[in-house]
Amino acid sequence: MNLSEQITKRLNELRVHLQADGGDLEIVEIKDKTVQLRLKGACGGCPHATMTIKNGLEKILKDEIDPDIVIERVY
Repeated sequence: MNLSEQITKRLNELRVHLQADGGDLEIVEIKDKTVQLRLKGACGGCPHATMTIKNGLEKILKDEIDPDIVIERVY
């Protein structure tokens, strides 16, 4: 499994946590180790969205897949 597939698989597993709060995520693009995500639903307008991305999703991907992964939020 290549890096992009690993990232996609893990983000899809993590989506359930966002969906439980009325939100979701959309993977816009994965280019090298940069992931562009769009938050949807309740997560899209949440004041904690940046924390969710950086301290949650990005940290998990860095810890489990590659320490150089960066998530950028797309609106």
